[in-house]
Amino acid sequence: MKRLPREQYLILTGLEGTDQAVEIPALADRLGLDQALVAAGAQLLADQGLVEIGEQPRQELVLRPAGREVVDTGLPERRVREALAKEGRPLTIQELPEVTGLEPKDVGASLRFLNAKAWARKEGPHLHLGEGSTDEGEDERLLAFLAEREGGKAWEEEASAAGIDVARALKVLKGRRDLLEVKQKRRRLVALTGEGTSWLASGVSEAREVAGLTSELLTSGEWREVAFKQYDVRLGVTPIHPGKLHPMQRVINETRRAFLEMGFEEIVSPLVESAFWNFDALFQPQDHPAREMQDTFYLQTPDRINLPEDEAMVRRVARTHEDGGETGSQGWQYRWDAKRAATAVLRTHTTAATVRALAADPQGPRKVFCVGRVFRREAIDYKHLPVFYQVDGIIIDRAATFAHLLGTLAAFYRKMGFERFEFRPAFFPYTEPSVEVFIWLEEKKDWFEMGGAGVFRPEVTQPLGCTVPVLAWGLGLERLAMLRYDILDMRSLYLSDLDWLKEAPLCR
Repeated sequence: MKRLPREQYLILTGLEGTDQAVEIPALADRLGLDQALVAAGAQLLADQGLVEIGEQPRQELVLRPAGREVVDTGLPERRVREALAKEGRPLTIQELPEVTGLEPKDVGASLRFLNAKAWARKEGPHLHLGEGSTDEGEDERLLAFLAEREGGKAWEEEASAAGIDVARALKVLKGRRDLLEVKQKRRRLVALTGEGTSWLASGVSEAREVAGLTSELLTSGEWREVAFKQYDVRLGVTPIHPGKLHPMQRVINETRRAFLEMGFEEIVSPLVESAFWNFDALFQPQDHPAREMQDTFYLQTPDRINLPEDEAMVRRVARTHEDGGETGSQGWQYRWDAKRAATAVLRTHTTAATVRALAADPQGPRKVFCVGRVFRREAIDYKHLPVFYQVDGIIIDRAATFAHLLGTLAAFYRKMGFERFEFRPAFFPYTEPSVEVFIWLEEKKDWFEMGGAGVFRPEVTQPLGCTVPVLAWGLGLERLAMLRYDILDMRSLYLSDLDWLKEAPLCR
């Protein structure tokens, strides 16, 4: 009779009488053993040819925050279809945001789904009600099913068992990664081989298993009857999740370290700024759309912040706006208003900090950067938040050139782990020449915009007393974190998803 250590004996006898492969987690539950022990024992049996281990692909379906939202409010195309039915007449694309409550971009994105489902047809500027069935589709059924699951997750076969045509649902949801994420995983299966069946037929018993040889085993001769426990370095262990910084905070810390290592000085500025430092000092006209209430947060208390004590500098900024002052520019050709410049706002960019530093030391040489929160009245979606982090920096140096700017940004992104990037010509109100920074993400085979940079225009520098070149940039950090941790929805960075926070790697 053949003898096997306890776990191997239980696994082999547990498979007796089964003519199909058994999933390792299911076998572990049946035997009352830890899954890691079953996996290790099965591998040892496979090494002896008694069982074979195979893998099968499987899909895990994960509902994203935006998907949970549409489960509650309805898919955009259904809301458009219901609005057309309720109004009883064709509607223009421009009318739909008001009658549906959708954002214009969501209305636009719904058009191809409306057409595919025959819920509406477009004729000229109007949408006409279609004749397609309004029954709940497989895509809606799948999203609703996941919303009822703990954590919004399920295996494909579980959804199929609930009567959902998963293949059809995924086909309809293709391209809507903000609603549903499909994770490709594998499951391990174990089955008896012919040799294993022969062992069971000839008789197998459980051997007493010991961790080491003792004097008692030697003197009694019992060492001949026991099985010595094997140590398997491949054995799974219970995951340990140590305390660690939040991934977003790690990106912020790495950003600070990168610029400090390049010899920069870190500066700070208040979250509440005057419009003077946030807009006027950057030669942004007082009637610019970015200053409107729908784009900028204005404070009620305090509603005014005193202008800088340097009245001569304030007058130079005012003249530059009005007629260009001594800069050689024509300015914006309007009457500059000191009251508008004193308006209190939540800073819309950390450039407010770097332009303050420029005014304090206009001739340099100096290299400074600022990392901090900024505020804009953005509609919340997968790539926009009203509060987010920026890193701004400037180099004040008589010998500074545009090439130095590109080299500095290249050095920063290399320090952050990106090797492939490019700079594309762009326009910004207060820099000339200007570029946008793009980095290449190999996993997605695509370029991603990270921020803007350029050389401050004379209309910015000269009123502040600066007569040397000033290189400047402003980069978003949430997008950097999204690429670093392969996140599709920016909101996920600030949700309390403990599973993701536990599994987020310390080094990436």
